[in-house]
Amino acid sequence: MTVKACFGHDAVPDQARGAVVALGNFDGVHRGHAAVIGVAADLARDLGAPAGAAVFSPHPRRVFAPDTPPFALMNNAQRVRALGQAGAEIVHHIAFDKALAAMSPEGFVDTVLHKGLGLKGVVTGADFCFGQGRAGSVYDLERLCTERGITAKTADAIVADGAADKISSSAVRNALREGQPELAASLLGRPFAIEGEVFTGDQRGRLLGFPTANVELGDYLRPAFGVYATRSTLDDGRTIAGVANLGKRPTVDGVSERLEVHLFDFDGDLYGAALETQLISFIRGERKFDGLDALKAQIATDSETARKVLGL
Repeated sequence: MTVKACFGHDAVPDQARGAVVALGNFDGVHRGHAAVIGVAADLARDLGAPAGAAVFSPHPRRVFAPDTPPFALMNNAQRVRALGQAGAEIVHHIAFDKALAAMSPEGFVDTVLHKGLGLKGVVTGADFCFGQGRAGSVYDLERLCTERGITAKTADAIVADGAADKISSSAVRNALREGQPELAASLLGRPFAIEGEVFTGDQRGRLLGFPTANVELGDYLRPAFGVYATRSTLDDGRTIAGVANLGKRPTVDGVSERLEVHLFDFDGDLYGAALETQLISFIRGERKFDGLDALKAQIATDSETARKVLGL
């Protein structure tokens, strides 16, 4: 499905107005988020309207606490794709700044949702808050929307199998920090993936016999540093298994944090290309080795482990 992306709530094209949207940050677009989008899609069918999502960009945390360490579970392009896979035909990007944060709940509904986006319906999770000081609750949202002819619904929280707490972006982040990408994948509904442009590194991996594609981590959450079995999707659509180191590369006195991916049985130039790498399984923590020969031997061992994990 091709997803139409719209930016801002002023001068929205007529063809993008009148949707039923799931409203929230949707960082990660995890199974709980997908459930909210599913409710929006059902309501959209009932009302004969397009189904969509409305997201805040940048994340409010970046506005209120700009020095917060990296925490994102996906970049914007990944979020749009995931929202589309969950059922959104339109994705509205609401610019979040201090002026928007200062709006009253009534002002937000009137200015952004009603007059701006021209919504027919809106769906949120039960813990959704909005307006200055997060003063507005889902009950306020329903009342204010109803007064303006917008249908508002609240989606039930989704609880992970065998867990007491609802699925949340925080739970995904915790799983990744603890080196549990499998748990993160079960909460997300797909493996966590880092996407970025491949840049030219120091080419030490090529000298060791294990050339790597290097990707900056940017604002992505830092999962546990170490070695992972991976699957990477190239910009031509091919998916290739591999092994990756995520971290600072202490053996070569690395300082910058990056993802270095060795693609199995691949020979090609990826410099400047987009690469999306899924972290499938955590193999070991990052550590310093006694010289390059020891590092090369360990990479070979890690590669064999990754092949077994990936069923190769």
